Amino acid sequence: QVQLVESGGGLAQAGGSLRLSCAASGFTFSNYAMGWFRQAPGKEREFVASISWRGYVTNYADSVKGRLTVSRDNAKNTMYLQMNSLKPEDTATYYCAASGRNMWSGAAKYWGQGTQVTISS
Repeated sequence: QVQLVESGGGLAQAGGSLRLSCAASGFTFSNYAMGWFRQAPGKEREFVASISWRGYVTNYADSVKGRLTVSRDNAKNTMYLQMNSLKPEDTATYYCAASGRNMWSGAAKYWGQGTQVTISS
């Protein structure tokens, strides 16, 4: 059974940091590109970042470049999102996703349940 479990969300102040984790099981994690998405209240889900199967290629939404960093540890079947210089507009539910390919293609094959991030001003 495929599972993607996000953790590390919570409440932080503007300018602060959080680190999200996504623990994967039920599929060969090291073969798949992974991504982070987020959805704020009243808005559509949006792409945040992606990372290729070995971690050599990363991509970011313009709104998070220079502040958020995606990484992965294939030995631990886990992807991370280091979030620095947080802003109130980063408030959202954050989801991790697995692609069906080793490079992110824009489509997710599996989704996690999400973790809430709230940034106070």
